[in-house]
Amino acid sequence: MSSPFSAVKPSLKLADQVASTLEAEIRAGRIRAGDKLPTEAVLAQQFEVSRTVVREAISRLKSLGLVDSRQGSGVYVQAPGIAPLQFDLAHAASREAVMQIVEVRRALESEVAELAAQRRSAADVAAIRSAMQRISEAVQAGGDGAEEDVEFHRAIARAAGNPFLISTLDYLARFLSGATRVTRANEARRSDFAQAVTQEHERIAAAIEASDPAAARQAATQHMCNALSRIAQADPAFWEQHGARLAQPLVNASAH
Repeated sequence: MSSPFSAVKPSLKLADQVASTLEAEIRAGRIRAGDKLPTEAVLAQQFEVSRTVVREAISRLKSLGLVDSRQGSGVYVQAPGIAPLQFDLAHAASREAVMQIVEVRRALESEVAELAAQRRSAADVAAIRSAMQRISEAVQAGGDGAEEDVEFHRAIARAAGNPFLISTLDYLARFLSGATRVTRANEARRSDFAQAVTQEHERIAAAIEASDPAAARQAATQHMCNALSRIAQADPAFWEQHGARLAQPLVNASAH
């Protein structure tokens, strides 16, 4: 690397900028597998940041499998694999971002529900019904039922019997939980919304229990479509007073 890197912009998280710049260089082949990265001190000077920022950026690259530390020798670049799933959630505290997450859920949940209806066991049905009951109990106790809602959908995923789908949902959980808190807070503002959600959950569970894949897919798809519609109907005051604050977990998750 013959030329130093440019100083980062203070308006964005410094470690993310440093990591993104180095990642782009590695994936483009300008920093090749086997190359040794400059020392922390040199990188800190080139990026005009602290060594703490550089260490955090290197830690991110390690988590992506792009670099590896060798005791007493330094940090070396590893051959990059397929770029991992990433989400640009800089605008996460917004109505549009929450709707985009729900769109992701719609694609997944419909497939998961169909597979669950094909493969579910009696124990799976019991777990799904139990999760529904916990949502009700959480709401009656004054909670938002968001975590219980996520667990309801995860119980369906377990019934689908596909570990890759479960792993995908686990990865997305940090985003889905934030979006679910927003949707449930909005739904709690209107009794017709809250009642509709309960009925939609019941239709999904009933179709899975009846081993009706087509009905399960349709019920899950409609549930997500209705969730989008309910978010679209939220008045501006909801976003000004609650929506942006409740979407903060999406922002927090994207920072890590």
